[in-house]
Amino acid sequence: MKQEFHDVIVVGGGNAGLTAAITAREYVDDVVVVEKAPEPKRGGNSFFTGGRMRIPHRGLEDLAELSGMDLGELSNIDLDPYTEQDFYADMQRQTHYRTDETLARLVVNGARDGIRFLRSLGSRFELPLGFDDVNRSGRLKLVGGDDLQHYEGGPGLVAVLLKACQDRGIAVRYESAGRELLRGPDGIEGIVVHTPEGPVEMRARAVVLACGGYEASPSKRNAYLGAGWDLAKVRGTEFNTGDGLDMAFAIGARGYGHFGGCHSVAADFFADDFGDRQYGDVPERVSYHYGITVGSDGKRYFDEGADMRAYTYARSGRTIVEGTPDSYSVQIFDAKTVDLLRDTYRFFKAVKCVSDDLREIAEELNVNAENLVATVEEYNRSIQPGTIDYTVRDGVSTHGITPPKSNWATPLDTPPYTAFPVAPAITFTFGGLKVDTSATVLDEGDKAIRGLYAAGEMVGGIYYHNYPGGSGLVSGTVFGRIAGATAGRRAAQPVPA
Repeated sequence: MKQEFHDVIVVGGGNAGLTAAITAREYVDDVVVVEKAPEPKRGGNSFFTGGRMRIPHRGLEDLAELSGMDLGELSNIDLDPYTEQDFYADMQRQTHYRTDETLARLVVNGARDGIRFLRSLGSRFELPLGFDDVNRSGRLKLVGGDDLQHYEGGPGLVAVLLKACQDRGIAVRYESAGRELLRGPDGIEGIVVHTPEGPVEMRARAVVLACGGYEASPSKRNAYLGAGWDLAKVRGTEFNTGDGLDMAFAIGARGYGHFGGCHSVAADFFADDFGDRQYGDVPERVSYHYGITVGSDGKRYFDEGADMRAYTYARSGRTIVEGTPDSYSVQIFDAKTVDLLRDTYRFFKAVKCVSDDLREIAEELNVNAENLVATVEEYNRSIQPGTIDYTVRDGVSTHGITPPKSNWATPLDTPPYTAFPVAPAITFTFGGLKVDTSATVLDEGDKAIRGLYAAGEMVGGIYYHNYPGGSGLVSGTVFGRIAGATAGRRAAQPVPA
């Protein structure tokens, strides 16, 4: 078998992996990234993200200074401060208080430095307008806490990171899939990589696993997440099939976190099975709080107003799998709210039905018409008086129906009605490897596996059940920096005699 020798090998070419490689290069000269995808499909899941990032800040002026935005162009924007304690509290609340406290603190405390690091590479940032901003008398109020967005989204982020790798002489080897970790007396000594020319034994004193979860593997989704998940669409790359986990488990690494949990959204039922390189990820449908959602039986099955979008959208795909018999549902809005929907609903390929007659919508979208009419009538009667305010959880709710709608309950009574068929689409999985604060992977006895590090989706224990929007890319950047630094320092040390 052909052999190669390097200082640090990074497996995976998304945000976390490229960040780790760039950071490791600060310590050693020979860093290589191996990426399973071909070059035209580079960037991992990061390419398909909107580039949203959740960052602690003291308000608009502080956020603009941190990210380099021109404050003069933001004069009509209102933005409340979002503190580190707010971020940490949201991490706890959204994970049902299961998030690993130490790992969560690392993400929260390292978020601002992560933005500074990306800026040093040439990243540009902007406010995510057109998604969660609410117009109040001509001023825009940003809500949800994920207040920053990388310019040109995920593709822009990946382009910056790849340019930084090129500038530093970091090779990115495409169509190179990691298959086996090599372990010796001093820990991990390299990895076997399958390439178009055959297997290669790549030797190094440090290996960083940053090759994603198992979201693109239907068999692993069914095994870990449960029945029905094999039908889910994948919002990003088709290459994240759990290879890194398989390799790590084979040498005794400890699994950690919520293997039955994932980030998943309600998405266009007729979208492609994987993310679209030209138009982005599978088109999401996450403005459900402006209307109601029913299954094919014509009945509501979850609380569309449980919380702000940023705190519910990452479980909206799971509600479809668990709440419907066929992983199919329909979101319905009326003329009062349809213009409030996120820009993703106006994608040119969006499938929708518009009619003054709910029965016509039911027939067109394969929903039980009698039940749909009865559901809407019951829902409208149950709404309690109050003033709708989409910038906060306003408490305008239903009474006496199950499930309730806890906020923003407004009657569905003004035709034409607009309906969108939706299905679950998975973004990434939550189960991963157990790491310490240096991003070193631990074995089943909680002892460090020397020379093996993890970042990005490979890190388990951060997310359970749910996810605060915009924290995934930040986590990848933070742990990419930590893993890269630890790997680089190890590789820079003299080899033990």
